Amino acid sequence: MRYFLGLLLFCTFFTGNAQLKDSLDFKIGQMLMVGVSGIQPSENKALIEDINKGNVGGVIYFEKNIDAKNSYVKLKQFTNALNADAPLPLFVAIDQEGGLVNRLKEKYSFPKSVDAEYLGKTASLDTTRFYAEMTATTLAGLGINVNFAPVVDIKVDGNPVISKPKRSYSANPDSVAMHAQVVTEVMRKYGIISVLKHFPGHGSSRADTHLGIADVTSYWDKKELTPYKALLKNNQVDAVMSAHIVNKKLDKDGLPGTLSKSIITGLLRKDLGYYGVVFSDDMQMHAITKYYGLEKALELSISAGIDVVIFSNNIQGSENRTVDTVHNLIKKLVKEGKIPMSRIDESYQRIIRLKAKYHG
Repeated sequence: MRYFLGLLLFCTFFTGNAQLKDSLDFKIGQMLMVGVSGIQPSENKALIEDINKGNVGGVIYFEKNIDAKNSYVKLKQFTNALNADAPLPLFVAIDQEGGLVNRLKEKYSFPKSVDAEYLGKTASLDTTRFYAEMTATTLAGLGINVNFAPVVDIKVDGNPVISKPKRSYSANPDSVAMHAQVVTEVMRKYGIISVLKHFPGHGSSRADTHLGIADVTSYWDKKELTPYKALLKNNQVDAVMSAHIVNKKLDKDGLPGTLSKSIITGLLRKDLGYYGVVFSDDMQMHAITKYYGLEKALELSISAGIDVVIFSNNIQGSENRTVDTVHNLIKKLVKEGKIPMSRIDESYQRIIRLKAKYHG
């Protein structure tokens, strides 16, 4: 019932905007998620203009966007200003996993969070539910509707980006799935889209994709797919984030997961039967930018089956990318036939269905 009510309310946003919603520019815009500057709307005039034109469909917050004083109110006002004249409600996203990956910190008067490893070691799932409730209610109050969590990567000792910072619930994939299901259930209850990450499994990596290539070919195990299979079976997957890892067991050409049609369209969609929204990991991470030009990375990722490409402008050493630059390149690739129009339409339909489900 909630879905159909949301869909009805959502459709009213299209009233008087039929031309806009059918335009290539608007469809591409819905596929773009970008980082936000500063701590107030006045620092984002160009972004707000792009949002209002329909050239951006989502934004992502980082700690740099949180005012140290009156943090909750200021961030809520920020969100309201970004969304005020958007032709469709934005995806407003954050990485609020808990522990080290935690933008809404106690020092800003937000509720305490704990890392996934701590939760995985507790005797009861009630603790996971308790902290998920605190996170979900906080996000909902702020108008943030996408959380890039839970992490469903398997804990493998020696991993510098998942295991070391305690971002995995467990080395047991069934335990990971149980904790993740609690989180997704709670997030749904409060209207927050959970994004499972990082497909097809980052737990076995021995390098950080923020810094360069992470090749897991020799280490990856098919059990890393178990949480995705379990959650898909229980209809608990609303969105997935791709990993930039290289896995030649899954892509013989050695393309990073985000750029691999074999991994996104082949494994995730055809083999596992997932047909919802796939977000890229940050396209400015060095696993992408050091080895692929912007245009080629966009061509490969969208052709692979990525629906929303993320440019955070928050990665040290990566060149900032404007909305115009990314938007125009995608449009050029479509016009040249390098990205089929059918791929844009597929992503657009997935995105508006997900937005409809969570709006209302």
